Amino acid sequence: MSINVEEVLADKITKSISYLKEDLNTVRAGRANPALLDKVMVSYYGTPTPLKNLSNIAVPDPRTLMVIPFDPKAIADIEKAIQGANVGINPVNDGKAIRLAIPQVTEERRKELVKIIKKMGEDAKVAVRNERRTANEDLKKLEKAGELTEDDLKKDLDTVQKKADAAVKEIDDIVAAKEKEIMEV
Repeated sequence: MSINVEEVLADKITKSISYLKEDLNTVRAGRANPALLDKVMVSYYGTPTPLKNLSNIAVPDPRTLMVIPFDPKAIADIEKAIQGANVGINPVNDGKAIRLAIPQVTEERRKELVKIIKKMGEDAKVAVRNERRTANEDLKKLEKAGELTEDDLKKDLDTVQKKADAAVKEIDDIVAAKEKEIMEV
């Protein structure tokens, strides 16, 4: 296969899968997970800053997250950012740290979360399929330009399909694992 096309495809597939994993980490499954706060941005002296850069995020017990700011003066800004981030949890400020009690997830909410993660998985599969299509088009252009033989094109198209199939299977496995985590009581 044209090395460049193969490298680009592998890179894009890896990015799609890592993006899916990051997105799935933000789905709350009733268990305290510091990744819930990964996308929270705090206005720190007027600059949007990721929460994890301004504080330690600890898990003192399975149902509680504790945010301990490095700068105690930033605690009000952090509390406001968590409230504005729509993570579905109200922060409790004790002056030194912010506690987030993770509520028990109902069966109905678990089913909604499963639908959400399946949609995220489907979006990742669509991204992989789009990358496969782009790689196939690039290979066909190379063949038309005379840089690839017909036999090489056929072999390379097969390789692209195998990589895409492997990525889709990995996405299915990731989604199934997250679904299992959410549905366990």
